[in-house]
Order: sequence, then structure tokens, then C-alpha cells
Amino acid sequence: MKHIHLVGIGGTGLAPIARVLAERGYQVSGSDQALSPLARELSAAGIEIHIGHEAANIAGADLIVRSSAVSEHNPEVAAALASGIPVMKRSEFLGLLLSDDLPLAVAGTHGKTTTTAMLAWVMTALGEEPSYIIGGTARNLGRNARAGKGKWFVIEADEYDYMFLGIHPQAAIVTTMEYDHPDCFPTQEAYREAFEKFTGSLRAGGTLIVNAENPLTSGLIDCLPEGCQAHRFGQGGDYSLTDLRVNAAGGTSFTALLPWGGEVAVDLQLPGRHNAMNALAVLALISALGLPLQRAAAALAEFNGVGRRFEQRGEAGGVTVIDDYGHHPTEIQATLAGARARFGDRRIWAVWQPHTYSRTRTLLKEFSASFQDANEVIVTEIYPSRETVATISSREVVAAMPHTSCRYAETLQDAVNMLVKNLRSGDVVIVFSAGDADQISTEVLKTLGKVEQNG
Repeated sequence: MKHIHLVGIGGTGLAPIARVLAERGYQVSGSDQALSPLARELSAAGIEIHIGHEAANIAGADLIVRSSAVSEHNPEVAAALASGIPVMKRSEFLGLLLSDDLPLAVAGTHGKTTTTAMLAWVMTALGEEPSYIIGGTARNLGRNARAGKGKWFVIEADEYDYMFLGIHPQAAIVTTMEYDHPDCFPTQEAYREAFEKFTGSLRAGGTLIVNAENPLTSGLIDCLPEGCQAHRFGQGGDYSLTDLRVNAAGGTSFTALLPWGGEVAVDLQLPGRHNAMNALAVLALISALGLPLQRAAAALAEFNGVGRRFEQRGEAGGVTVIDDYGHHPTEIQATLAGARARFGDRRIWAVWQPHTYSRTRTLLKEFSASFQDANEVIVTEIYPSRETVATISSREVVAAMPHTSCRYAETLQDAVNMLVKNLRSGDVVIVFSAGDADQISTEVLKTLGKVEQNG
């Protein structure tokens, strides 16, 4: 197998796989509907990218890998099946990709991208030269994927479409569990069962690190294969934290308490208790692997985040603009709490682009209660992603929200206009979007910058 073609190569699922394959010496090509920023990076790295899907694109391919969003009716997939070329979904292909590695997987409803990036950075800083696949660009590493020379493969374990069942990790972190992806998991029970199967897929002698503060993650210990071990992190766990505080950099500092009575001081650049918990999970795994904790803590102090995860885009006219990927109520609530701790009494604007009709409808009550730490809230129309039938509108969402200052923006430009008209020096804008609303940040900074220059 020399030539692998990826259908949907520009997405966060397949783009990092393409980079790893290319760095391992495979001939890689791919196609997508548009040239995304990730696809541009791959093209610049010498990977052949086709815009649009045509049967001719798969010429010479030995294997086709398709993303979750690509069906068997896709012209390239159909042509491959007709020609006898093997076609695999991402979850099926991961078993092949990772067969010669020792995977360190990070799963969970929230925090897995940041935690995966933390772990990849720490392992790199410790000289382990890991391979890694991250669902975003780690700023310290400058990329989202790498084919390393070491034995470890750090990978973000996405539960959507059961992708993480193909990983079979040597060790795994489960950050937290809370019902999500109702378009894939029709019930909370189905969601829980997927994580139980993931836990049961650990390799012989494997290690599981779970959140002691979340009953669902703690329950996964009962699903461990025989001979595997588990450690819990958080309050009441084997690894816990104390002395949590905001540091001079606006990040979070704490002391990690270790099972044998030792402790490690940790200073993060990232705000919020949720990021402290992410770092604590990484330290627990580093400890289980027998790697040096003090050096790991020093690496964590240098970690400066992931693109679109509380990413400060800039400042203009005295206004700070931040992008965040939060698209679940718990994520939004935690991020706003961290922002409130960092920015104190400054006025915070939360601009939220709901992601998928099914999630918005199913978790409407929880979303409505997630914005207490924002002074002002703007809700744009829902980003449908893979869904085609609109079952709820953001007008209904705003009507259901108890927040005292919440507005509906029909278009992204409407949101920009609202912000530019009402922002004043000292304000903080946080744009929550797993879709395309990050362009709001760009436009607000551009407009405020012009006003500042002209003023």
C-alpha cells in the first residue's frame, strides 16, 4: 500500500492523518468541497488536493479513507468500490495507522483538544519525540500532527461516529463525560455505552486516567480489561489539586497533590479551573508512564494553548477579542468563568454561534443557563454543519434565555454591527463557535482598528 487517498481531507479529522502519512513516506492525495485552511497547509506541504469530488481523483490509489461526513454515494467512494479498491472510514483506518505505535488517547466530552495538545507538548519537551494527532493547532508545536521517531502516539480520541473505537490505546485519559452529539447517539445510554466500549478496548497492561469528579468517568473503571490499571484525578482522586489561584499572567496556578504524598507546583498560562484539571490529568498520565513530573510541570508552564481555544485574536480600541471553540453548555460556562477570573469587572460580551440543530434543541435548557458570567450576549443563527433540516431557530433560543441582556443576530454581519456600535474601551469579546463565526473576530478587530486610526 503506497498511495492513500482521503475523501474529506480538509477537515480536522482527516487533515492530520494526511500529514502523518506523508511524513511516513506514503503518497497522499485527497479531495474536499473547498480549500480549507488545513487543506492549504497540506497543499503547501506537497500533498495533492482536488477541489470537488470526481471519480478521476482516485486514480492510482491503493486505499480510500473517507471522513464521517462522506457517504458511500460519494463519486470517489462509489468508483473505488466498483473498482475493488478498499474503502475505510476513519475509525477503521486508525487501527492500521497505529498498529506499530503505543497510542496515548485523550477522550471526553470537553477539553480533549487542549489536553491532547498539552500531552503532546509535554512528551515533546521531555524528549520522547512522539507522533501526535490533535483536533486543533497547538501553538507551541506550530501544527496539529506529526510523525515522530518515538514509540508513543498521542491522539485526540473523538467519540463522534465511534471513531475512538479504532484506536485501542495503551493508555487513555477521559477528561469528562456529559451527553452530546444527539445526531449520532440517540440516547444518553448510547453515549455512555460508547465510552464503555472505548475503555474495554485498552491494550493489555494499559492505563486509564479518569475524572474523579464526574460519576460517569469514574464508572468506566468497572469496564477495564483484566490486567489494566486506573488512576483518578480531581477532588477525591489519586491526583488532586489545591491552592488554585489566578497568577500574574492571568492564567491559573495550583499545587498538584500526588498519591504518595508528594506535590508539584504548576503555573499555567491558560485561565480557569477546567484547564487546571486538564493539566492535572496530563500529570497523572506522565506519572503512570514513569516520566519526570517536575520537568513535565515546567513544560506545562510554557504551554500557550490551541488555536480557537480561548485564543486571544488581538486588541483594538481598548477592546480584547478572543475566539473559543466552545459549543456545549458546560464548555461555555467554564470558559466564561475562567474569563471572569482573568478579567475581573471588565464588561464581557459572549457571542455564541450554536452548532447543529439537534444539539441546540436537545440541550436548550442547559445552554440557557450557561451565560451568567457574561454581561452581554449575542446569539447568531445556528451553524447546521452536517444537518440539513432546521428544527429550531436562534430566535427561539434567545426567547428562552433568562439572561437580562441577550440579542439575536440573524447574520454574522449583524453581530459585527451590534458589537461595533456598542463596544467601549475595556470590553472583552469572546466568540464561541465551532463553525464559521470566528470571522466576527476578524471583522470587529479590523473595524475597530480603522476607527482607532481615524479617531
